[in-house]
Amino acid sequence: MTRSRNRGNSQPRWLFPFVVTVIFFLSVLPLGRLAVTGISSALQGRTAELLADAAVWRAVYDTLTTSFFGMIAAVVLGGGFALLLTLFDIRGKTALGFLFMLPTMIPPQVTALSWIGMTGPSSALLKALGLAPPLGSPQPLYSVSGIALLYGVQNAPLVYLSLRAGLLALPRDGVEAARLAGASSWQVLKDVILPLSLPGFAAGAAIAFVSCVGNFGIPAILGIPASIYTLPTLIYAKFATFNSGTFGDVSVLSAMIAILSIVGLTVEERVLRGRDYRVIGLSGQVAVFRLRNWRWLAECTLSLTIFLILVMPLTALVASSLAPAYGVPLSLSTVTFHAYEEILFRQATTRTAFTNSIALSIGTALGLLVVTVLTGYFIVRGKSRFAPLISALTEIPYALPGIVLAVAFILLFAAPIPIVGVSIYGTIWIILIAYFSSFFAVSLKPVVSAFRQLDPSLEEAARLSGARFGRRLADIVVPLVAPAAGASVILVFLIACNELTVSALLWSAGTQTLGVAIYNLDDSGSFNLASALSVLVVVMVVAMMLVLELMAKRLPKGVVPWRS
Repeated sequence: MTRSRNRGNSQPRWLFPFVVTVIFFLSVLPLGRLAVTGISSALQGRTAELLADAAVWRAVYDTLTTSFFGMIAAVVLGGGFALLLTLFDIRGKTALGFLFMLPTMIPPQVTALSWIGMTGPSSALLKALGLAPPLGSPQPLYSVSGIALLYGVQNAPLVYLSLRAGLLALPRDGVEAARLAGASSWQVLKDVILPLSLPGFAAGAAIAFVSCVGNFGIPAILGIPASIYTLPTLIYAKFATFNSGTFGDVSVLSAMIAILSIVGLTVEERVLRGRDYRVIGLSGQVAVFRLRNWRWLAECTLSLTIFLILVMPLTALVASSLAPAYGVPLSLSTVTFHAYEEILFRQATTRTAFTNSIALSIGTALGLLVVTVLTGYFIVRGKSRFAPLISALTEIPYALPGIVLAVAFILLFAAPIPIVGVSIYGTIWIILIAYFSSFFAVSLKPVVSAFRQLDPSLEEAARLSGARFGRRLADIVVPLVAPAAGASVILVFLIACNELTVSALLWSAGTQTLGVAIYNLDDSGSFNLASALSVLVVVMVVAMMLVLELMAKRLPKGVVPWRS
């Protein structure tokens, strides 16, 4: 093993070039290729032709409309939960927070299918209860408002996390000072807590808006049947009718998605500009207000909301999977497990999707773990002035909509790799590399959190005793960050196993993933099969989240998203 550069730096010489190379291939190169293609298309005059297409501007309008109202719904729902669960004496906070987080962990296409199964004249659950609207009634979710509603449900937990983090950082002494001055609980909440919580609201709203702009699963399931196209689904449609100008067109459309995302983040920054939100006092000691006689009403409201946005849709999804066909009422005489038998034992496509998703998820989680341990070590322990830039570059692919990242990797690998002459386009390897890029930040965050909580004196003592980098890594660093590394593996596996947006454009015959399989089953009219596969995916998601919950006490603060 190569020795350190000098006595003041415990890192080996090869670590900096290794980290830079990884960041270059996973972030800089694909996004640079996308930018070059977009500029080339503009110089050739194709951009003007594309921008003259009314369908493009209709997609922009629908993207902005659904994203804006989805953001509003997410802020109302997520903000309400954050305020009640953080500031008030609600019972069962951990369970309610865990359940509220489930919608954002469930794949968006599964969310869309579950809500379709809960509404409309063909709902097996509503027919079983005798509440289904008359046959021929329109499906209300096949609309801009339906897409926006599910955007809100899907992204409300993101607002909840953002606002809750800010609320937990508020000091108790500021609240107590207002109370001693004679302010009522309502006045404290209105005049002290809510103004100081504006950064959390703004950050949550921006994250929700960006997530809505890049969402593919919900508008694909709900929008395409009604001829409502957002920019991500328009890109998908462009690839479905591939021609010589497709690459240039999708590069420009991807740039438009990125611009809308940047605009959302810029608006957040301008909202907070010129305002000083610093507080003095002990953080993490948030005040709890007593609801007294109103507590039962607040708890019922929260429980009813969980029932409406989670329990009922998932119950409808199970009912749809047990019905013999879409639209058939569910009863004791019609219940069948045929759909589960079909997807588990007869459908080669779904078995392949299970195999691919699990293999890709395990490969991504374990492969990234090796890379992120070294990268995290460099960022936290290193003295390089490039560490902040490297940290920022790891975040960009995850922050960008998945459809943009998929287009970038298609452009990068559409032709055979130079020198070696090997093509990975259309293989499972391009999906794996895209996953590496997309989930790098997810894997890195828990590891960096763990490194920042470690006392460097242990490693320094080992270095002074003559232990080389590899020995220190194996005997000291890795064992101490192992809990966070385990959480990192589970988080990446959980997200990658249910991914659709990236793989929707990168899959080919034999490389379909679970997200793609669910979408294709629904698109082909096999709603009960899609529902059965979705139920199995939800079971897997809940199982993984419960494992993380059991590990939570041993993990650094902030690693498990739904915990304080």
